Amino acid sequence: MSCPSHLFHDIVLQCKAQPEEPLYQGGILKHEPPVMRPSIIGQTATGFYTPAFVLKNLTQGNFYCFSTWVRIQGSNSALIRASLKTENITYDCIGTVLAKSGCWSFLKGGFILDSPSNLSLLLFQNSADKDMNIEIASSSLQPFTDHEWRINQQYIINTQRKRAVMIHVSDQQGNRLQGAAIAVNQVSKDFPFGSAIASTILGNLPYQNWFVERFNAAVFENELKWYATEPDQGKTNYTIPDQMLEFVRAHQIIARGHNIFWEDPKYAPAWVRNLTGPELQSAVNSRIQSLMSKYKEEFIHWDVSNEMLHFDFYEQRLGPDATLHFYETAHQSDPLATLFMNEFNVVETCSDPKSTVDTYIERIRDLKHGGMYMDGIGLESHFTIPNPPLMRAVLDKLATLGLPIWLTEVDISRSVGKELQAIYLEQVLREGFSHPSVNGIMLWTALHPKGCYEMCLTDQNFNNLPAGDVVDSLLREWQTGEIKGESDEHGSYSFYGFLGEYEVNVNFGNRTANSTFSLCRSDETKHFSIQL
Repeated sequence: MSCPSHLFHDIVLQCKAQPEEPLYQGGILKHEPPVMRPSIIGQTATGFYTPAFVLKNLTQGNFYCFSTWVRIQGSNSALIRASLKTENITYDCIGTVLAKSGCWSFLKGGFILDSPSNLSLLLFQNSADKDMNIEIASSSLQPFTDHEWRINQQYIINTQRKRAVMIHVSDQQGNRLQGAAIAVNQVSKDFPFGSAIASTILGNLPYQNWFVERFNAAVFENELKWYATEPDQGKTNYTIPDQMLEFVRAHQIIARGHNIFWEDPKYAPAWVRNLTGPELQSAVNSRIQSLMSKYKEEFIHWDVSNEMLHFDFYEQRLGPDATLHFYETAHQSDPLATLFMNEFNVVETCSDPKSTVDTYIERIRDLKHGGMYMDGIGLESHFTIPNPPLMRAVLDKLATLGLPIWLTEVDISRSVGKELQAIYLEQVLREGFSHPSVNGIMLWTALHPKGCYEMCLTDQNFNNLPAGDVVDSLLREWQTGEIKGESDEHGSYSFYGFLGEYEVNVNFGNRTANSTFSLCRSDETKHFSIQL
């Protein structure tokens, strides 16, 4: 059985005159036409009829990937939601598409069952629960076992996160040397994997040591937010973020800038909430100028307008072009920083109509058409119970934009308990690291005296909690351990290594040579020569 592919062409974002062929030749829906069934809201039938598939004998624990092409009549556009109803439970949303009238749009999603099902209904309905004509075509449902899913993830990791290396050993005259002892050590990782930190790390040597041993990237939890740097108008104070920046610089850790503006009014400084018109515009301009001139070229990213799909504090008061202005000004202030949208409930679920994958894509396109410098897709990733097939479907669709994707605030809700937090965290991290378009992963696990936002990796004495064990285990798995070997009759030695920086030591007789090399992403073998 073929494994699920990650990447699709831009075709999935276009509204097509005709639907494409089904993925996996339709999978278990091959030769299965949809039936018309009453639409259901919660447990209640609405009186409308929508397309559905009757599914038999679904297996607990399998990963089900599904897709279909959707066309509507009766509205210019509508958010179409796929849901699954089994004997015991209704999965409210397992995929969405912003469908248009008169052309076909691509919906991709998936699910994992908590318990086996003899008879289920896969329903497609308008999320606004209004009556409209929904047509579906080229539908596909493909199951994968846990083993098959893991094999596919490992294949992507091996091809996208690692590279073949061939070391050639010779003497000064160019003669190949057989039997030279070779030791290779990875000294840094290419993939940014990090965590939020708070001011609690300052002066706390055990916390600092614990952090530096694990992570190569950081983000300040709250210390750069406007309410933290300018609690009173005109009185900016960057003392704490300055000290935090000194810490990350001292340890060659990259840092994301979070955030310039937060569209949720409750996180705007109290004095800002009372401003209108020119006063607010002046305060906004002053905020960007102050922050960006202070920290120009210090942060690799900026979350410019945080959670703008859910909130619109600034656009309400400054007009529909306010966000464009933020990005434009930020780009002029720090041209080499990557500017991000940052949003929740995009990969975590599809039940939130404000932040479906198509809503995110549409907002990016609108801003790009307005001339915005927006280069990065930030997915907060605050999960309760992850749905890996849906997560992959969302990442696949976002990947077609060709922009870097980061998981920016990964955690699992404390409501599930520490053991499940660890299990679900591993699912999310594996799905993120094995997606070729994900360029970095940040955990939202800054440690405070009273704990963490939702999930801690350790207790106050830096003893691992279950989630910390998962992180440490994956960090070991995703790095090249110390490699030792000997050159063959061709004077060569080969291995596969994770992308990053390496040291190599070669001994032959009484001769020794040391050198370094970098492994960057490429389909080609890296050839490296060393002379004794």
